[in-house]
Amino acid sequence: MRRVRFHTYGGPEVLRVEETGAPVPGPGDLLVRTEAIGVTLPCVRRVRGDGSGGDPLPATPGGEIAGTVVALGPDVTGFAPGDRVTSLTLTGSYTELALAPAFLASRIPDGAGAVEAVALVRSGQVALAALSTAAPRGTESVLITGAASATGHLAVQLAKLQGVPRVVAAVGSAAKAEFLYRLGADDVVVYDQESWGEPVDVVLDGVGGDLLPRALAALAPGGRLIFFNSGGGTVPAHELLAGAKTITGLTMRHFSTVHRERYEQHRARLWELSRAGLLRAAVHAELPLAEAAKAHEIIEARANLGKVVLRP
Repeated sequence: MRRVRFHTYGGPEVLRVEETGAPVPGPGDLLVRTEAIGVTLPCVRRVRGDGSGGDPLPATPGGEIAGTVVALGPDVTGFAPGDRVTSLTLTGSYTELALAPAFLASRIPDGAGAVEAVALVRSGQVALAALSTAAPRGTESVLITGAASATGHLAVQLAKLQGVPRVVAAVGSAAKAEFLYRLGADDVVVYDQESWGEPVDVVLDGVGGDLLPRALAALAPGGRLIFFNSGGGTVPAHELLAGAKTITGLTMRHFSTVHRERYEQHRARLWELSRAGLLRAAVHAELPLAEAAKAHEIIEARANLGKVVLRP
């Protein structure tokens, strides 16, 4: 089978397609023949060795798939070969055959495609988890950074579906504004604008890094920021104290394993909204596995409007 590997940290140029044997599913694992593989900013950053130091080398990037079960690990129940599933993998997934934890896998509904499934499996889950953690109430407003990203554009739609009266989409380029207005954003701001407008009650931050202090400053007194990006960043403690603001960290590795019941509820809700035509997962590009480097270039350039997907 083919897989994408990197043997040194760096940009897209370090990604290489290799031939290797199929992995053997261990206890609790599904072996899945991939049909669609999600490309995310955290994957790109890990290839560069950013954040917590990157994956141990050599490594295969990735963390979300959709495809067909071909084999089960010991003691796995509830699935059978031939089932079409989508799953977080928590390990490398840029491969024709990937291992997925059975407890994170779910069947793809009849009539749904693999690309649609992989667009919802992580990005939709992150967006919904961030919103449910923030729990905006009544007239509270929400600002979303990285709003045109795979997660951000779903968060914009989900916030409006939850009745948030003012959703502000923050992006790096004004060229993305029309896309976000069509999805329901009430305001669109560009990062380098002098002002982001009236303060908001909630910020969902999918960017971090140097943008984090700006995102925190956008909060009204008593506001709360949900931090779900891999970009890190430093915040001035006095900003939290003076404004009675809070920051809550969110990772899907933790959320999906510790809050399994909520994770399943969110999965069902996402498919319900998708089937009803109320939630649209935009796909910016579908590329063959061999063009993983090009997919990373798109993400690094922040050029995507929605999801970037690899097809084996």
